[in-house]
Amino acid sequence: MEVVTGDDGRARCGWGTSAPDYRDYHDTEWGFGVTDDHRLFEKLCLEGFQAGLSWLTILRKRDRFREVFAGFDPTVVATYGEDDVARLLDDAGIIRHQGKIRSTINNAARATELVDEFGSLAAFVWPRASFGPAPDTIPSTTPDSTALAKDLKRRGWSFVGPTTVYAFMQAMGLVNDHLAGCWVRDDAERARREAHDRVVGTGSTRGA
Repeated sequence: MEVVTGDDGRARCGWGTSAPDYRDYHDTEWGFGVTDDHRLFEKLCLEGFQAGLSWLTILRKRDRFREVFAGFDPTVVATYGEDDVARLLDDAGIIRHQGKIRSTINNAARATELVDEFGSLAAFVWPRASFGPAPDTIPSTTPDSTALAKDLKRRGWSFVGPTTVYAFMQAMGLVNDHLAGCWVRDDAERARREAHDRVVGTGSTRGA
């Protein structure tokens, strides 16, 4: 992994220069702290849909995913039945994979259980955030992502392996994998610390 200077003169993580969609996503979303439960649930679901595909494919279909999955409101998606599965399998605007569609519906029900227990999805995931220096290498899994994946599976979630969960943690700001020299890194770090403090409180920042 390396930092690459784009045609706008800004240095970014190399993947963020590979396509205009990626550049916008890298600059404004990836690694910035997210505390909204619908977005947290959305990202876990879309990472599951990405399995075997590129994130760019999912990103370009994300608006349609949001339309057909009720803005990824778990309380709505959890009520989906067989007619909804058939409807989604017939929608060319998303990834028509029956297992992943059914997994999303199942995970919606499991998400509502987490909300009942913890008050929000944010309250469940943000205590697992870690803070530290910019990475030298970007792993595909970590002990934290492995532990979170194991906990989710124990609670009945599916399509949530350690790699999928680590991608979720990167995107939602539970870690900051923007490289040293990337112009976004400091902005993302501020945003994720603010998110952490809103949910968990100050004075409990792991690895700071």
